[in-house]
Amino acid sequence: MSEQERPLAGNAGEVFLAFLKLGLTSFGGPIAHLGYFRDEFVTRRRWLDEAGYADLVALCQFLPGPASSQVGFALGLMRAGPLGALAAWTAFTLPSALLLVLFAYGAAALEGGFAQGVLHGLKLVAVAIVAQAVFGMARSLTPDRERAGIAVLAIFVVVLAGGAMGQVGAILLGGLAGLWLCRGAPTMAAESHLHALPRRAGIMALVLFALLLVGLPLIGGAGPGLALFDGFYRAGALVFGGGHVVLPLLEAETVGRGLVTPDAFLAGYGAAQAVPGPLFTFAAYLGAIGLAPPNGIGGGAIALVAIFLPGLLLVVGALPFWTQLRRWPQAQAGMRGANAAVVGLLGAALYDPVFTSAVLTPLDFALALAGFVALVAWKAPSWSVVLALGLAGGLLVL
Repeated sequence: MSEQERPLAGNAGEVFLAFLKLGLTSFGGPIAHLGYFRDEFVTRRRWLDEAGYADLVALCQFLPGPASSQVGFALGLMRAGPLGALAAWTAFTLPSALLLVLFAYGAAALEGGFAQGVLHGLKLVAVAIVAQAVFGMARSLTPDRERAGIAVLAIFVVVLAGGAMGQVGAILLGGLAGLWLCRGAPTMAAESHLHALPRRAGIMALVLFALLLVGLPLIGGAGPGLALFDGFYRAGALVFGGGHVVLPLLEAETVGRGLVTPDAFLAGYGAAQAVPGPLFTFAAYLGAIGLAPPNGIGGGAIALVAIFLPGLLLVVGALPFWTQLRRWPQAQAGMRGANAAVVGLLGAALYDPVFTSAVLTPLDFALALAGFVALVAWKAPSWSVVLALGLAGGLLVL
């Protein structure tokens, strides 16, 4: 039986429920999301192994768009096909998008000492989650001195180069180092239990991505809805690194064009920090708060779909070739090096921005460490750590 004929390992309903839980509890930004995903789908559900997960992370770091959402979309796609991909994206994205649209309609922002304390507690959750991911991935992906050295090299590249290009460069150098240093490691098993896409689907997705990127500016003047879609599609297509990196592009497409006031933009950005899920859902707020139609729920939906669509099309386009490439011995050696570099990348992110923005006092460090021990030693579910540290952060300011 060929890969393309292999029965799906799961169904869209299973994928939706798994990602809905994450969409409601995944605070802390894209690096923390990768930790949540690893805990849920590698450690708990065993949808794929550590190496397969690191492959996805490495691939999505190379592509423009929101890396954590692309990883989630790919997990749903490989688990339950196109419906699974749609279920994963919808469930992970919708909770934060709805909250931000409500905020655009005038829902009160989080104010007061207790609310700010809860937000700080959620930042400490991110420290514990990312530390758990680095600890677990390091044990399986850097088991020898060669790959441990590649991980350290990746940290230096990320620290010295900075930004999205530093991340991409670290993975690229890790892959090149793997070709030289990791050729004698055991062969990686093929992910035979995962659904594979036909190459034709990948090519069609890449063609559609390019047609929209080139064609939308040409027809954007046909109506305000198309112009809005074009602006957010372009922002999602041209940003590497995801997360906060997209903010300058969004500001240019909204504040710069007079669609959103500067104060409204900053207020929405603050609200986006208080909700779980991907930061790209900030687009839903901007589409809804717009000064000219389409705005409201319709504008929010247009902006939300437009900003995520290019990154998801690129995932569909890359996966068929990625899954075939990873079977070649030379490619596997390179991927072992790239996977080790992913460990270094997450390790660098654990310090900055995760640790430096959250751990401000010795008590913060103690709470983050308690969360890490609960996850690693006590095997506590991540949602319970979210609740515990969020509540602790709120109570400490009373």
